[in-house]
Amino acid sequence: MRGDRVEVVVAADDGSRTYDITATRAGRRVEITTGRGVVDVVEVTRTGEPVRTARFMASRVVALVEHPASEKRGARAPSEDAA
Repeated sequence: MRGDRVEVVVAADDGSRTYDITATRAGRRVEITTGRGVVDVVEVTRTGEPVRTARFMASRVVALVEHPASEKRGARAPSEDAA
């Protein structure tokens, strides 16, 4: 769903680098897979077709943080001026 975001912190020679992968359109989501020493972060459509892929060496990944999109994005508290 639009707003899904994954933050990947990778160890580099000069410290660490942070990469953000975000679902850019409605209906897209971000999926993470790990296997054979590689971490794949993929933005996919509703049908499962990959749109963008980021691939990292698992031994270099320091942190992997998922920020799911808020399900109550459209719901807001009524303002006091509207009374």
